Amino acid sequence: MDTLILSRIQFGANISFHILFPTITIALGWVLLYFKLRYTRSGEDRWMDAYRFWVKVFALSFGLGVVSGITMSFQFGTNWPGFMETVGNIAGPLLAYEVMTAFFLEAVFLGIMLFGMSRVPGWLHTLATFLVAFGTTMSAFWILVLSSWMHTPAGFELREGVAHATDWWAIIFNPSMPYRVVHMLLASGLTVAFLLAGISAYRWLRGDRAGDVRTAVVTGIGLGALLIPLQILAGDFHGLNTLEHQPAKVAAMEANWETGPNVPLVLFAIPDETARENHYEIAIPNLASLILTHHADGVVPGLDDFVTDDGGKTHPPVAPVFYAFRVMVGTGLTMLVLSWSAAAFMIYRRRGPEGLPKPLLWALVPMTFSGWIATLAGWYTTEIGRQPWLVTGVMTTEQAVADVPSPMVATTLAVYLTVYVALLVAYIGVLFYLARNGQYAKKRGRPDVPGMNPTPAE
Repeated sequence: MDTLILSRIQFGANISFHILFPTITIALGWVLLYFKLRYTRSGEDRWMDAYRFWVKVFALSFGLGVVSGITMSFQFGTNWPGFMETVGNIAGPLLAYEVMTAFFLEAVFLGIMLFGMSRVPGWLHTLATFLVAFGTTMSAFWILVLSSWMHTPAGFELREGVAHATDWWAIIFNPSMPYRVVHMLLASGLTVAFLLAGISAYRWLRGDRAGDVRTAVVTGIGLGALLIPLQILAGDFHGLNTLEHQPAKVAAMEANWETGPNVPLVLFAIPDETARENHYEIAIPNLASLILTHHADGVVPGLDDFVTDDGGKTHPPVAPVFYAFRVMVGTGLTMLVLSWSAAAFMIYRRRGPEGLPKPLLWALVPMTFSGWIATLAGWYTTEIGRQPWLVTGVMTTEQAVADVPSPMVATTLAVYLTVYVALLVAYIGVLFYLARNGQYAKKRGRPDVPGMNPTPAE
C-alpha cells in the first residue's frame, strides 16, 4: 500500500482508539454530577458509593483519552503537513481552544474531584465535578466545530492557496455544526447509559446487591430509554442536513447509483463499484425517499452523478460507508428495544433490577460497549463519506499527505496498533476487575466527606 492509504489507516486507527474514551467522559462527568447532587440532597450512601465507583472509571478513561489525543495531534505534522499549511489559520485556533478547555479546566479540577473528596468542603467538590463535566463537553464542542467545518466550510477565503478566516461566527456555526454536536453528545450519553447498565448488570448477576449497583442499573436503563428516541430524531435532522450539503455521502450510505424518485431502502446488498450496481439486494420500496425527503416520491441523489467525464470518481468508497451506516443504525435499534424492554419491566413491576428477567440482565452485559460500536460506525460513515475531500471543496486528502516512505508509515502503524490493542484489553480488564471487586472495596472503609452528611467508615 502507498503512503496515502497507510497514513489514512494510521490516522483512522489513532482516532478510533482515542474517540472511545472522550465518548465515555463527556457524558459520565454529568452522570457523576447527578450522583453527587442526589447524595447531597438525600444523604443516601448508595449515591456516594455509585460516585466513588464510577469516578474511577472516569479517571481511567480521562487518562487514556488525553494520552491518545496528544499522540494523534502529532500526526498533523508528521503525516498531514498539507492540512496545516492550507487551513492552519482556522484549524490552529480551534484546536488551541480545545487544548485550553481540556488542560486548564478539566485537568485542574479533576485533581479536586479525585483527591479532594475528604479534604475540601462538599460544595467545592460538587463545583469541581461540574467544572470537569463542563470542560469535557466544551472540549468536545471545539473538536466537533473543526470537524464540522471540514465537512461544510464557511466564513473563509483562499489567498494564494491558503485559507484565511473572514467570519469566525460563520466558521464556528457552520451549516453542519449544530447537528453534529447534538448527535455526538447524545451518542456519548447512550455510550455511558449502556456502560452503566452493562457493568452494573454484571455486578448484580455476580451477587452484588449493594445499593449503588441497583442505582447504576436503573440510571443506565432510564438514561438509555430516554436518549435513544432523541438520537433517532437528531439523526433524521442530521441526515436532511447531509442530503443538502453532502449528497455524495448520502448516495454512498444508501448505495443508490441513479438519481431519481421512489428510491428503495436497501437493507442488505453487496455494492459493486466496478459494475456500479448492488448484488443480492434486499430492499423496501420507496422507504429511502420517504426517510430522506419525507416524501415517498422524493428524489434521492445517485452515485452516477459524481463521476467525471474521464471516469474518475468524486464520491466516497461505497462499501465502507454503506456497511458502517447499517451497523450504526442496527446497534441503535438494538439499544432501543433493549432499553425500552427493561424500562417497561421495571415500571410495570415497580422494582429495580430485581424485577428484570435474568435473560434481560444477561443481555445488558454484552451491550456494555455497544455505544463504542455505534460511535465508531457513525464516525466511519461520516469521515469516509467525506472522501476524496479532506476539507470539502478546498483540498483533497491526497494533497495533504506527507511525502515520506511508505515503510516508515507501515512501521509506526504496526507499533500503534500493537500498543492500542494492549491498552484496550487492559482497559476492559480493569473495568471488569473493578466490577468483580466493587462489593469488597466498600468494606475496606470510605473517608468522610465534609459538608455532605458524612457516615463513619465501616
